[in-house]
Amino acid sequence: MLFDLVVGASSIYGGSWLEGAGAAYAENQALRWIADLAGFPPEAGGVFVSGGTAANLSALVAARHTWRVRRGISPEGAPRSVIAISDAAHSSVAAAARVMDASTLVVPTDEQGRLTGERLDDALSAADLTGVFAIVATAGTTNVGIVDDLVGIADVAAAHELWLHVDGAYGLAALAADSARPLFAGIHRADSFSVDPHKWLFAPFDCAALLYRDPDLARQAHTQHAAYLEVLQAGPDWNPSDYAFHLSRRARGLPFWFSLATHGTDAYGEAIETTLELARATARLVEANPHVELLLEPELSIVVFRRVGWGPADYAAWSDRVLAEGLTLTVPTTWRGDTCLRFCFVNPRTTIDDVALILATLS
Repeated sequence: MLFDLVVGASSIYGGSWLEGAGAAYAENQALRWIADLAGFPPEAGGVFVSGGTAANLSALVAARHTWRVRRGISPEGAPRSVIAISDAAHSSVAAAARVMDASTLVVPTDEQGRLTGERLDDALSAADLTGVFAIVATAGTTNVGIVDDLVGIADVAAAHELWLHVDGAYGLAALAADSARPLFAGIHRADSFSVDPHKWLFAPFDCAALLYRDPDLARQAHTQHAAYLEVLQAGPDWNPSDYAFHLSRRARGLPFWFSLATHGTDAYGEAIETTLELARATARLVEANPHVELLLEPELSIVVFRRVGWGPADYAAWSDRVLAEGLTLTVPTTWRGDTCLRFCFVNPRTTIDDVALILATLS
């Protein structure tokens, strides 16, 4: 947080190597750590953007540009483009499709809320594939924290020669925790993925990391051309603005880099493990309380449960009351059409005693 003050006060321009090489170099170190966690190749790279919405949109713009180039399709003569997503995909993916004037092929998830390779393949086999250019998988759904079948989805993407983007805005931070890493098997096969350090990696807003397996594809899609920009593009320099839809940008990845350098990467893994352990302990505590019911076994740090006998109005009244009391911000959500509650733990200082205090108000 303090280093974000330094970055803001310094007014560092983070768009080009010429004007901010030190900042770009440091940001790239932080991106490299994330890329290594995912098993991306040495040539992988990307950029920090404002959030998951900007990351998903930028990745999909790169995906469609690559699809058109590889198939020799001009934008004027291209069929309407289509993105295959799950019914649990983040709302930003549908928003990106609207901005791009694209359609979505929505694939139903299984009973756990997971998109599987089998369901995706069935949906693609039944659809007109003329305009499908990308698949978006989710590594930790925002509502319930479920990780899609990345291996099966990667197989389908490869078979159909489609770009695979993985939206890991919340969940992919758990790559830093040894216990959770097996959940993300197959992430190394994605063409791009995103994760928001301002969520579960303890960075201040706004900070989302967007990584490409082959960043040159993104550069071809996003580089802006103008007479006054030619000096920036004359050589092989790494210009962060070339890897998303933006041009001007602040060096928003620097506070995250500074924290990694200060605390060390092991501290991140330990902090995330703490929240994962808390989620598992909370699930057991919910099971031990007769007035609440666990709806899903947590995969990451989200615990979804219901208060037995309550309707939507009861949840809303309780949520408003405990917020007014300054106890907790725990708002109602829905799962499979029914109103329920969710805890999302990202602060390693939250304890099981804190959770017990909240659950006691539901009795």
